[in-house]
Amino acid sequence: MSQLFTPFVLGRQNLENRIVIAPMCQYSAVEGRATDWHLIHLGHLALSGAALLYIEATAVTPQGRISPNDLGLWSDETESALGRVIEGIRGYSGMPLAIQLAHAGRKASTAAPWLAGGQLPLGQGGWQTCAPSPLPWSEEERPPAALDQEQMGEIRRAFVTAAVRAHRLGIEVIEIHAAHGYLLHQFLSPLSNRRNDEYGGSLENRLRYPLELFEAVREAVPPEAPVGIRISATDWLEGGWDLEQSLALARGLKQRDCAFIHVSSGGLSPLQQIPAAPGFQVPFAARIRRECDLPTIAVGLITEPAQAEGIVAGEQADLVALARGILYNPRWPWHAAAALGAQVTAPPQYWRSPPPGIDPLFKS
Repeated sequence: MSQLFTPFVLGRQNLENRIVIAPMCQYSAVEGRATDWHLIHLGHLALSGAALLYIEATAVTPQGRISPNDLGLWSDETESALGRVIEGIRGYSGMPLAIQLAHAGRKASTAAPWLAGGQLPLGQGGWQTCAPSPLPWSEEERPPAALDQEQMGEIRRAFVTAAVRAHRLGIEVIEIHAAHGYLLHQFLSPLSNRRNDEYGGSLENRLRYPLELFEAVREAVPPEAPVGIRISATDWLEGGWDLEQSLALARGLKQRDCAFIHVSSGGLSPLQQIPAAPGFQVPFAARIRRECDLPTIAVGLITEPAQAEGIVAGEQADLVALARGILYNPRWPWHAAAALGAQVTAPPQYWRSPPPGIDPLFKS
């Protein structure tokens, strides 16, 4: 039996296989509100046969958006708009949904990638960013404002409120975004956190705010709702955040009932040197899983069914996440099931679609 297509229990959430669709920013919201694009985009991925579908990085405050067109969950209006999308999906798919709650910190106020990216000027669609310390992401960008502890508390409460909204919408899994150089990653890394209070300096101090925030979110939603985190396991820079520090973070998260760790890397600095290759981040997930006894999601250039099967069968990670690859091939789980002799869930409208020789592909 294919291990990739065996069930898994994430916290208290049952998943029918080990394939996850990772959160992918769409830059298609209006003032934080989900649009018909989100219904189309998430709706067709919800028919893919994966076990869990992530809603993209979702800002908990307007200031925390990566771009002006980021999805948000900070008001009744943004909650209602996302609720409409979820209702549409639920009408045709029983796939569990996850949401990644995020604050971009100093990497906020940027243009969408197809508009050349880059930080937007003040008065031209941009806004003042914030961070643990007044250090810009690159020399070309304006410095962020250093957060004081009162402002940190406001952001923590915004994460909690967004998590409560997500749970109210029926989203089954909640993930805190602490990766890719965004705000919580900025607190973790000594390259971006130069504070001289109890939230900066030592590893213990740099862990403090992300752990406090995670604990607050965990306490705000019922215990049956899995709450996990996405981290960058390393900055890929000398003197930066690294795997050993990630292990310390994971141990602290486990003490706070973290359900899983979604393991990525990089994003803190344009100076990073990433040795990208198929599955290059999987060893990070494997070591966190092994040494911290926490379920892990592996992500990063996982493109082939046999590769994903080997990760799960070799106990390197409990789940594998697909991102750009499943945009290119939205029926990747179908094709993986066919290649590995397994079955997936699909809507009955599509049951006659497989070519001869690979039936029975779909669960009836």
